[in-house]
Amino acid sequence: MTPTETRIPNAATKPNPNSGHLAWYAAVAACIKLFLIPSYHSTDFEVHRHWLALTHSLPLSHWYSDHTSPWTLDYPPFFAHFERFLSLFARLLLDPTILHLHDGLDNSSPSLIVFHRLTVILADSVLVYGIHRLGKKLRSRERNLMWVLVVWNPGLLIVDHMHFQYNGFLLGLLLLSLSWLEDGKDLMGGFAFAVLLCFKHLFAVAAPVYFVYLLRHYCRGGLVRGFGRLVMMGTVVVAVFVAAYGPFVYYGQIQQVLGRMFPFGRGLCHAYWAPNFWVFYILLDKGLAFVLLKLGFIIQAPTASFTGGLVGYSSPFAVLPTVTPLITFVLVLLSLVPCLVKAWRDPQPRMITRWVAYAYTCGFLFGWHVHEKASLHFVIPLAIVAIQSMEDASHYFLLSIVLGLEGLVTFCCCPTNLPLVQLLSSTSMPSTFSMRFLAEGGGERQWKVLVCGAAGVVRIKDVANIGGWPENTVAVKEKGKKHKGCDVEVLVESTQSSMSFLGSCLVGRLEEGVTDLPAAMEIQRRAQRNWKVTAGVQASELGGACFLFTLPLVEDAQGVLRARWSFGDRRVELEWWLPTGCCVK
Repeated sequence: MTPTETRIPNAATKPNPNSGHLAWYAAVAACIKLFLIPSYHSTDFEVHRHWLALTHSLPLSHWYSDHTSPWTLDYPPFFAHFERFLSLFARLLLDPTILHLHDGLDNSSPSLIVFHRLTVILADSVLVYGIHRLGKKLRSRERNLMWVLVVWNPGLLIVDHMHFQYNGFLLGLLLLSLSWLEDGKDLMGGFAFAVLLCFKHLFAVAAPVYFVYLLRHYCRGGLVRGFGRLVMMGTVVVAVFVAAYGPFVYYGQIQQVLGRMFPFGRGLCHAYWAPNFWVFYILLDKGLAFVLLKLGFIIQAPTASFTGGLVGYSSPFAVLPTVTPLITFVLVLLSLVPCLVKAWRDPQPRMITRWVAYAYTCGFLFGWHVHEKASLHFVIPLAIVAIQSMEDASHYFLLSIVLGLEGLVTFCCCPTNLPLVQLLSSTSMPSTFSMRFLAEGGGERQWKVLVCGAAGVVRIKDVANIGGWPENTVAVKEKGKKHKGCDVEVLVESTQSSMSFLGSCLVGRLEEGVTDLPAAMEIQRRAQRNWKVTAGVQASELGGACFLFTLPLVEDAQGVLRARWSFGDRRVELEWWLPTGCCVK
């Protein structure tokens, strides 16, 4: 089997009644967000109010040079245009004073609070659409778990709908980019990521992963074709950046723009310290300074914090060498090397989300002036990966709690809101993962698996002889009448863990009209060679032009399903072996 550019429909892309569940999850989340409207909000509320006034009152050439407020515009141009877009509605709905550059300072009227909160809720629709695209090809259980982990993510609720930010909107752009990459639409994925960087430049930590992956996956196919695709991708990315930064180059403001976006004078750590590597480095420096002072050494010990959140508010180190932005940049790049090597050697669409999550974890651990909310950059992509296996789920659970939620709780400065934050953080993920553990846990069960196929096509003896079935536990019965379009019922008494292979089964159908059918061994040989599944693939005949493929892991099956395949000049339609979820009898 070899890849082909023709898109092949499969069962996972057909309309599914369960897709309506996402709207229900989003509606419940919206209700919680509306409930949080009067809750605590941080100085970021005034930051975004000022940006509304700034972009509304001043011409574009002065956006990045204004000093009316200490909360100067430090996001890329697309986000500034986003604020300008919101100001058009604020002018119609709110008191005009709010958009006044001087008179509106520190305005926190109830109407402004409601307006700002509603803009965040509406902007979250981008996140909902992104997670919808990523879940289209997943089974019902995995899709629902992923929706819960993302749409009901307590970190997003705390940061965006209490502290106040637009992270859900920005992460939605990231998920859209990843969904297109997983679908093989590399040009769209690269375009969406370029747009994201022009909204918030801190997502650039994953740029090396994108570059290596797209270079190896999109720009392949020989020197001429590869160079042509490289030029095409480069043109799209450059066009996005020209649209964002071109006007500021024209007005001679590009230096001010870059100076605002990269304020290295703010110090190594943010006022809200991220629990990363530099925390231990700073604690070690303070500890050594304390000990040396007690021993009588004369050293200049810092008396203030290592940052106040604004430019110029940072303290030097007393004993250890000073850390510069260049040092953090090099450390982040070095930590990315294993991921970049994997992306170079074997650029698989099913791995891109995992690699991007790893990149943002590296940036969080070793980056310069990292804010605690940056944990969302890897927590949300990790939620996509977490549904693939129990090992991934445990990694997500650990990282999202230790590096994510525990730090984000500090955003809730008001004591009256602390119980609500603790409730959000303590109930969401444990309940979600209890569902996962129950689904994968042990215990004797009798499973009923319905094998789907047209009448007379599925051969019972082939189903009974499939190599993946647990030995001596299969009883096959032919149904007297069809049961929901299925012809064969397989009853298995076994532990749940021994039935986990059912989730990694795919049905492949050669296109209609094929008369010269290959043998199952030939199909299996081609699949093992082209799908690059390390532990191998088992192929079994289901009669007609249908074959059952049993893969070692669910993630292997997901990766194969996202690609497009052909057998010689004949298309192969791949779909999940339906129903993919076993039903307890």
